[in-house]
Amino acid sequence: MQADKQQFDVLIIGSGEAGKNLAWAMAKAARRTAVVERKLIGGSCPNIACLPSKNVIYSAKVAQLARRGAEFGVMMPSVSINMAGVRARKRKMVDGEVRLHLELYKASGAELIIGEAHFIAPKTVEVKLTDGTTRVLSGDQVFLNLGTHAAIPDVPGLKAAKPMTHVEALELDRVPEHLVVLGGGFVAVELAQAMRRFGSRVTILEREQQLIPREDPDVAEEILRVFHEDGIEVLFNTDLLGVEGLSGQGITLRVRDLKGERTLQASDLLVAVGRIPNTHGIGLEKTSVEVDERGYIRVNERLQTSAAGIWAMGECAGSPQFTHVSTDDFRIVHDNLNGGNRSTRGRLVPFCIFTDPEVARVGLSESEAQRQSIPYRVAKIPMAKVRRTATTSETRGFLKALISPENDEILGFTGVGAEAGEVMSAVQAIMLSKQPYTVLREAILAHPTMAEGLTVLFAAVPARSAAIVPEQREQKGEAAA
Repeated sequence: MQADKQQFDVLIIGSGEAGKNLAWAMAKAARRTAVVERKLIGGSCPNIACLPSKNVIYSAKVAQLARRGAEFGVMMPSVSINMAGVRARKRKMVDGEVRLHLELYKASGAELIIGEAHFIAPKTVEVKLTDGTTRVLSGDQVFLNLGTHAAIPDVPGLKAAKPMTHVEALELDRVPEHLVVLGGGFVAVELAQAMRRFGSRVTILEREQQLIPREDPDVAEEILRVFHEDGIEVLFNTDLLGVEGLSGQGITLRVRDLKGERTLQASDLLVAVGRIPNTHGIGLEKTSVEVDERGYIRVNERLQTSAAGIWAMGECAGSPQFTHVSTDDFRIVHDNLNGGNRSTRGRLVPFCIFTDPEVARVGLSESEAQRQSIPYRVAKIPMAKVRRTATTSETRGFLKALISPENDEILGFTGVGAEAGEVMSAVQAIMLSKQPYTVLREAILAHPTMAEGLTVLFAAVPARSAAIVPEQREQKGEAAA
């Protein structure tokens, strides 16, 4: 017998960044609001992704600084790692985040329901609760904030080997003896470096010819140099063909590179090769919501799905996979529900990879400018020219900016260096205001700060006559060949 249906003004599936903010806002506006969350109160960011990973990464940085103590005149006989203590610090932070979220739900009046939702009609879901009972919920307006999960490639023996994803890696209470990391993207490089600093031997397997393949070659080369200094082994152009054994107990990996096939022995395996949307198996076929060939929900620039009265937000809607983008998805939907006219079109999306040193970018990379045939001027300085680094001994990396040859606006900024993410935000503010780069070049910035390096960077912008025109560059390259 089906449970009685409960009607809500607003029904949200998933309590991630966009979903929870929308729930709190709508409930405070006297809309009867329900949020169905499968497991993670607040979504993946405060529980298993953004904040937990940066928490653990910072513990690894402290370990590295301790090893460098003599460089700063601080003598330490030895450094040892207590992974149970690392995990306990991370768990304490997560517990605090969950308590805060529960308080915010209570204050807003939104009802948080823990259970598995499955559509049984266009705007109606059946929810299996943790106690085994069910509830049927319907919403006048429905919002999907389903998120994604780590992909496990279809490689013989891989799933049977029970490899770690970022979720399990952040719950380790031991230091892996030899960790193999499959993938070279954001998650892979962050966790590979952290585990190396905790004491693991680390090998990265990357199918492409560089780490973080979407970034400029000079960015990837700088991170590779750092990884080599850290003692991380990186194997490029390498495919995983098969796995035997059990991660955590010992595994054998069969790989193929440009020289042929061979085997690797390791203790643990971490898979970080991409994400899959959580859209399968929730009954979307009972609605008119369309998904693309990869399972992401099709939305327009206002995040409306193909079904009337149903929206999708965050990663499941194909938005860039960053919490700050999900926050903006919430703003777009919420403002439009209240008569606004916001869209995803033309968003300036920054990102930061929390390796040490950090990688941060906003706007165009050089590779993107060349692919899109956009003329630009480029300024680039080593981090050693930023005077703050002389005080911290954090001189690795560089700052780079692309400037329009037409109006002096900043087309893009890339930083590889300590606090690169913070420095990037200053550049983004100028880009959003459509101001010329000269505003930063002539600014009086506090000394000695990392952001002060922007005056040095933008003083290095070449004359407009030195602009790079991608079409011409390609022609010269072909002629030289």
